[in-house]
Amino acid sequence: MTMFSRTDMSLLGQWWQTVDRWTIAAIITLATLGAFLIIAASPPIAERLSLDTFHFVGRQVLFLPLAMISMFAVSFLSRVNIRRLSLIIFSFAAALMMFTLFSGAEIKGATRWVNVVGVSLQPSEFIKPAFAVIAASMFAAWRLEERFPGYLVVLGLYGGVVLLLIAQPDVGMAVLISFVWGLQFFLAGLPMVLVMGIGTVFIFGGFAAYFQFSHVRERIERFIDPQNSDVYQVSQSLKAFKKGGVFGRGPGEGHVKENLPDAHSDFIFAVAVEEFGMIAGLLIVSVFGFIVLRGLMRVFKETDLFVQLAVAGLLAQFGLQAIINLASTLNLMPTKGATLPFISYGGSSLLALSISMGMVLSLTRERPNSKFTSRTVWERSKL
Repeated sequence: MTMFSRTDMSLLGQWWQTVDRWTIAAIITLATLGAFLIIAASPPIAERLSLDTFHFVGRQVLFLPLAMISMFAVSFLSRVNIRRLSLIIFSFAAALMMFTLFSGAEIKGATRWVNVVGVSLQPSEFIKPAFAVIAASMFAAWRLEERFPGYLVVLGLYGGVVLLLIAQPDVGMAVLISFVWGLQFFLAGLPMVLVMGIGTVFIFGGFAAYFQFSHVRERIERFIDPQNSDVYQVSQSLKAFKKGGVFGRGPGEGHVKENLPDAHSDFIFAVAVEEFGMIAGLLIVSVFGFIVLRGLMRVFKETDLFVQLAVAGLLAQFGLQAIINLASTLNLMPTKGATLPFISYGGSSLLALSISMGMVLSLTRERPNSKFTSRTVWERSKL
């Protein structure tokens, strides 16, 4: 039984019949789990910082409804308006990133946050989904009309974004955006010469980041040689997994949150596994996998190259961010300050992810009367 009749032609009725309700349910599940885990993980941290016990809980509760409203509002937009929204977000986020370099707050050696109406925001979080959609639009226009220099426009925008990120510095975000941009470029059918050129630039960029930025070098060296390095947070995280076992120690019984400075954000997955067990951890991972695979299954039925590239880019950002967080927590890669989507504490990340998934929901809505505007990825791969 559905909430709306198939004959209901109202805006809300049409939206309900065309939107992917399973993806919405999965996202709400993650957000709900995140709220409970922040309630469990954040009080000890707040007390260590001499803040109100439920300081982080209160801020997350403030952002969560706003994030969900943003996601649903964006999911109502047409594909044309998704492009327009992305351009607006990209322009404002880029301007704020430039402003951050001069007047932003420096935290842990990086200048990434700016105060907007009394709220601390990280503009680079918002430029991620906006850039993915703009890149998809330019690539699709390029493939539809090859005289249009869409890939050159995207190349210029990409260079500008990466320079702003390196200036903060935020090498991890630059790598994430670079990976997604390269994926979209590949799906759009870039020439092999450019594939080799981009790959070479990425390799040299990685070496340059290692030698240029001390924090990058230190994280890599800690990962390679943990015996002679300070790996306190990672070692505490691994202890939490061991103590949690299969079924966990029980709600509120975990101890890792009392020792980990970032138990409510970057290492919240360790808190989840210690208190609720490995089974709960696997269920969380499966929800992330479901969202990504469900979105890809729907978008591959599309015939609009823009939609395919945009959704592939947005889902790649979502999935890769989750993988980076989980891998860092499990000591499978050097640590990188990436939040676990919809679960970790962080207002900017939560809002940006909600907008991103709202775009996915909008672009994957069933539109039986939509016109074919470009060739599909599969058709291009056969050429």
